[in-house]
Amino acid sequence: MRDHWESVQTAAESWTPQELMSWAFAEYGNDIALASGFGVEGLVLIDMATQINPDLQVFTGDTEFLFPETYDLIDRVERRYGIKVERIYSALTPEEQEKQHGPALWTRSPDQCCNLRKIEPLKKKLAGLRAWITAIRRDQTAARANSPKLGWDDKFQLVKLNPLADWSSSMVWDYVAKHNVPYNPLHDHNYPSIGCTHCTRAVLPGEDPRAGRWAGFQKTECGLHARAVQPVAPLVTLEVPANAGNAAD
Repeated sequence: MRDHWESVQTAAESWTPQELMSWAFAEYGNDIALASGFGVEGLVLIDMATQINPDLQVFTGDTEFLFPETYDLIDRVERRYGIKVERIYSALTPEEQEKQHGPALWTRSPDQCCNLRKIEPLKKKLAGLRAWITAIRRDQTAARANSPKLGWDDKFQLVKLNPLADWSSSMVWDYVAKHNVPYNPLHDHNYPSIGCTHCTRAVLPGEDPRAGRWAGFQKTECGLHARAVQPVAPLVTLEVPANAGNAAD
């Protein structure tokens, strides 16, 4: 079993994003979903995936602190691709969070705020799935540098796919231009990475693309994408797709 998983994982490193997702939809059926924060990479995956699987399940963590441009983009994506994006919420409303933890928690403990508004809701969602698809790339942060295209997520206990792991930013934007993919207009105003309004700012010339997230804190990740993605998944049965290497752009 382990040898088989490792052989599939090795093969997956040479697959295109479309090939990997085609295999995953066949393997996991209704037990796989695409998670998107509606950054440009996520939009590329949605564009690809809906062409493969019209019944694609997409969900997003709605912290209730997102930019108006992000909410508008979600609406545009639903109309463009004929899908319904599931929004997952914290167990606490913003008002309840303030009452329990004090005002502007993100200014004092951004990790705790992310845990309440992102991590805990995600845990509940992923508990009902066997696999999830994310839009992370290896060159985004040090924590993502070794992300496999196909791995076992120890933190959330399911298979994790990163179809764009080996893509560069220029590859992403080339795809957007070629396929007329919608994206957040904030990207055109020096917001390469977009999260909550309270914890996202435009980056300055020469800054790291993630410098606009949680500025002033030693923090570049909300905690969704931990390093705990292993090369071996327990108790999984996998088959290499016969058409691997032949998927179209």
